[in-house]
Amino acid sequence: MTKPNCRYVFGPVPSRRLGRSLGLDLVPFKTCSFDCIYCQLGRTTCRTIARKEYVPLSDILSQLWRKLEGGERPDYITLSGSGEPTLHSEIGKLIKAIKHKSAIPVAVLTNGSLLWDEAVRADLLPADLVVPSLDAGDEALFQKINRPAPELKFDQVVEGLSLFRKEYSGQLWLEVFLVNNINTSAPALDRIKKCAERIVADKLQLNTVIRPPAEGWAERVPDAEMARICDFFENAEVITPYGRHPAEPEQQRVTEEVLALLRRRPCTLEDISKGLGIHRNEAVKHLQKLLEENLLHQVLRDGVLYYQVKSSVTHE
Repeated sequence: MTKPNCRYVFGPVPSRRLGRSLGLDLVPFKTCSFDCIYCQLGRTTCRTIARKEYVPLSDILSQLWRKLEGGERPDYITLSGSGEPTLHSEIGKLIKAIKHKSAIPVAVLTNGSLLWDEAVRADLLPADLVVPSLDAGDEALFQKINRPAPELKFDQVVEGLSLFRKEYSGQLWLEVFLVNNINTSAPALDRIKKCAERIVADKLQLNTVIRPPAEGWAERVPDAEMARICDFFENAEVITPYGRHPAEPEQQRVTEEVLALLRRRPCTLEDISKGLGIHRNEAVKHLQKLLEENLLHQVLRDGVLYYQVKSSVTHE
């Protein structure tokens, strides 16, 4: 039975890569095999590689069918959410069930850490699009940036990505997340490039810190440097911030509700999610839009990040 107030389906939300993305959240908040320094949702609270049915498959599907029966037609149904989706032991059954009942493409956003496991690779084969990540070219940077579960080793993860490419016939887009002065040196980029060449993805996408990261020292790579790195990787592309595209009326309405809430008092991400009844991932996207418009600033109090409306906006 679905727990009260438990929402496994969120959106559609605007995605910089996937257009209108209807998200499925398959694991509890911040349950992940990594604890990435740049994660927009904060530090991992349950770091694990244990696969199990973290949330009931039947509940995910029933919520999804209700959403689609209400007339939603997103560009993708995306398995991502608040942690690592491949930790859910029934992800393969979920993908097959969606493909059986819907023509909407299924995307999986994964850190790729479990693709060394033959069962995980088999589970993802029916997906239309898989987007794994590769943020390092050696063990040292892997440990510094991704802070993996202790059972995971860098060479093991890269080998899993390479094996999956050989078995998978769908679209594979490899994301490289760049953090300024961490993995942007010439030697670091050269090692990442050599690993990426082993994986042979259909697209190589470069990303950097856009939203508030788990660690304040994880800094955005400047645009000019991103362009230079893109040239170095040759057939790569830089992911364009979605905020440069026009917002849909419904998305604009929710953004205004977030701003109205913050006019009353500073809030954490969790406050906004609960206060407006929206998923954390949705809240993050609206907060980013308001930050880009210079309407908010962030305040760290006792280790907790709050979002606050700037005084010039409060008095408008």
